Amino acid sequence: MKKTLFLLFFFTTISTIKAQEATKDSIKTWTAKGTISLLFNQSSYNKQWLGGGTSNIAGNFGLNYDLNYKKDDVVWDNKFILAYGLSKIKGDEKTAKTDDRLELNSIWGKKSKATNWYYSAYFNFKSQMDTGLDKNDLRISHFFSPAYFQMGPGMLWKKSDNLSVNFAPAAAKLIVVDGHFTDLAPSFGVLQGDTTRFEFGASITAYYKFNLMTNVSIENRLNMYSNYLDNPENIDIDYQMNVVMKINKYLSANVALQAIYDDNSVKAVQVRELFGLGVNYGF
Repeated sequence: MKKTLFLLFFFTTISTIKAQEATKDSIKTWTAKGTISLLFNQSSYNKQWLGGGTSNIAGNFGLNYDLNYKKDDVVWDNKFILAYGLSKIKGDEKTAKTDDRLELNSIWGKKSKATNWYYSAYFNFKSQMDTGLDKNDLRISHFFSPAYFQMGPGMLWKKSDNLSVNFAPAAAKLIVVDGHFTDLAPSFGVLQGDTTRFEFGASITAYYKFNLMTNVSIENRLNMYSNYLDNPENIDIDYQMNVVMKINKYLSANVALQAIYDDNSVKAVQVRELFGLGVNYGF
């Protein structure tokens, strides 16, 4: 039933988009750009070091790809994010996962009469690639479990490619998990014995990128979601900040911060922070 409602909402959204496109297709204008990054962290101590410490090494791979379309009064922005990182502590046989993200953001907009405002429809997908373990080495997640889907119509305010806010007062959200994670208890908000959770609520998505100074850029992403069907006052928040300090064309120091609040997963703020020196390649 939940899957049926979600699919019905999806096709209704697509139908709304098609109905709003009154002009015939002509020459399309696409712009594409991407960045590949490799970040490294290392700490090393010899046997004579008395101050304490454990040698360790960590590496992170990141891919960001933007594919945007703009023609006449229609815009369509797409962003794909892939990130994966591992760390190894000397003397520990295990390798720990430090980052693992798959994310796709897509916003379609048709310009309205108001300045910088567009009728919009958005789609968001988030998941991961590798198995996640807790402190007791118990598996708590793996590829496509959990997976989050969001979509809905709304209004987009877009000042530029670096500053935009999307408001979606009627947004659907679907959470998918593997059945073995809910055999004994709820998982990621999905009830015991189920594999999906459907939500209907409101979403706000914001994006802001600016240059703090020469060769230092800060990128901010914010997503907030309120579920009308269950405790709408508990707002899910996902904030990401990426700071890039360019040394030259290929080398840079990067700082990444992510803060998540989702009371269906854990009733606390989850924080991830990463700092490293690495190689960046734009294409």
